Amino acid sequence: MNAPDASDTFSCARFIKEIGRGPNGARALSPEDTYALYTAMLDGRVPDLELGAVLLAYRLKGETAAELAAMLAAAQASFAPLHTPAGDYRAVSIPSYNGARKQPNLVPLLAFLLAREGVPVLVHGVSTDPGRVTSAEIFAALGQPVARDHAEIEALLGEKRVAFAPIEALAPELARLLALRRRMGVRNSTHTLVKLLQPFAQPGLRLVNYTHPPYRESLSALFAAHPEAAAGGALLARGTEGEAVADTRRQVQVDWLHDGICETLIEPERSSPDAAEVALPEGRDAATTAAWIGAVLRGEAPVPEAIARQVETIRRIARV
Repeated sequence: MNAPDASDTFSCARFIKEIGRGPNGARALSPEDTYALYTAMLDGRVPDLELGAVLLAYRLKGETAAELAAMLAAAQASFAPLHTPAGDYRAVSIPSYNGARKQPNLVPLLAFLLAREGVPVLVHGVSTDPGRVTSAEIFAALGQPVARDHAEIEALLGEKRVAFAPIEALAPELARLLALRRRMGVRNSTHTLVKLLQPFAQPGLRLVNYTHPPYRESLSALFAAHPEAAAGGALLARGTEGEAVADTRRQVQVDWLHDGICETLIEPERSSPDAAEVALPEGRDAATTAAWIGAVLRGEAPVPEAIARQVETIRRIARV
């Protein structure tokens, strides 16, 4: 990172003093201070030393719902919202920042199934992730164009009802903070924020996933207490290796967060040894996964039941 101009440097000492006292002594910042701090981070006005201290302090302390709401407001103010095509459905945002290690990444299948039903779908995420198979790589194997800027995102949503945008094309300032994972070795608050973005001018439906059960409570609290963060509503479910696509092995709980309430739409089901085995790609690499997705879309292979149920749930919630 380049050092910010000295005349425009954002002083962080008083903030670090509050959030940097460790998990037991740290205190939350006010929403106003959180917004100012994260805006300065996005603008590149925080020197590297202080930026690293802030990121690690939040990594240890964790964000309160109020801090997360303020960060999210700053994040969304850093890029222009997207305009989506008119139709029977609100647009759907699917964040894809984890990829697959053990199971096939079926986010592109979910996106194409929704688009086929007329639902505009934006998948945004990272292009590559060492050791994982990203949605970007599978979209490329399927011949799906990569949107390079907002105009191309909007054009693809209008023409094909599905678009994939790297985070660099959707929100460059967030991409810069996200990329610090490589430099620092650990994730930071931005990894949570990109999964919560409301990228549309007319609020759409977000698919929000979590990996660890405690995050369900914290995310539910965020959307319940902060209506501005909940605009458009969100479907919350435990992720499949961190991706917001239904797990084909078992039915997880799906909650609809809207209007200050958390409504459970689908109850979890335990996997059964007697359940029929779900036919999936034999490999998890991008080419094999893309070939299998193509076969499903052509009707040559069945849609996994859990994903079919997810599609119908999203259609019902996203209908205008």
